[in-house]
Amino acid sequence: MRTRLYRNGLLEKEGFPVAEVSDYVADGRNVVWFDLCSPTVEELAVVGEELGLHELAVEDVHNDHQRPKVDIYDNHLFIAVYAAHFDGENVDLAEVDLFVTANALVTVRQSDRFDIDEVLRRWDAAPHLAGHGVAFLLHGVLDYVVDGHLAVVQELDAQAETLEDALFEERPSGGRELQRRMYDLRKATVRFRKVTMPMREVVGTLRRRDQELAADPRMAPYYEDVYDHALRTSEWVESLRDLLANMRETRLAEQGFRLNEIMKRLTSWAAIIAVPTAITGFYGQNVPYPGSNEPWGFWLSLVLVAVASVVLYAAFKKKDWL
Repeated sequence: MRTRLYRNGLLEKEGFPVAEVSDYVADGRNVVWFDLCSPTVEELAVVGEELGLHELAVEDVHNDHQRPKVDIYDNHLFIAVYAAHFDGENVDLAEVDLFVTANALVTVRQSDRFDIDEVLRRWDAAPHLAGHGVAFLLHGVLDYVVDGHLAVVQELDAQAETLEDALFEERPSGGRELQRRMYDLRKATVRFRKVTMPMREVVGTLRRRDQELAADPRMAPYYEDVYDHALRTSEWVESLRDLLANMRETRLAEQGFRLNEIMKRLTSWAAIIAVPTAITGFYGQNVPYPGSNEPWGFWLSLVLVAVASVVLYAAFKKKDWL
């Protein structure tokens, strides 16, 4: 458990027990933050009692796979968001739930995959904004989350461009691998889209002027910047999903085209082979025919085979079937 106390915009204390939170939040000059990682039901109950949190909001923390959202209660907000990381194959999501009161912020992480140290570094890098209280702390968390989303979609887009280039350059032996990579990338994009699309609503709700718990007129430009990044990410994910769908259709069309090319070549060679087969079959009859039992009959059959094969090959080559 990690805690911080800001007084009049200055960091005054760290590492104090949660039991002291109610004493600090009673003073309007104080802003309190504390972090819980994989808390138990009992620990959350203590936090809820200290801050007067709604039981439904506390219950949502224990429900996995919450949709990114903002729930508005009488004396606090409940926010659920996801940090994202792309390892080259899969999109790893780390949920963090936020309780926002007038002068307190509680972050509840489901695992240590959410890098809270990076959030602290962002807060410490902008001490001049600490005077804005909870709005400043909440902005640091959302800014970290949305910037992570933007980094992930850039990596996904780079992989999509690589696959797009390989789509027309692949060797036949690499077709199965390319198809698998396209499927994995599409699956990762769909999973990522489920957390980026609602982020526009989350940040958009916090931008509203009537949200006194989170909104601060002096912090408005910073929330606008977060909203712009969230909007850019969601639009980028949508265009990336369309690109992957088009790539899939293009690959199917390309496979059909290649199959047609192969069938043309096989049919052409079958036609060429059929002519010698027909001629030699004719000369192999057990009935008299022109040139039977004569040397010139044998040479005539060879000439017919050669001429017919050359003529057919030239005709198919002219039509680009070979």
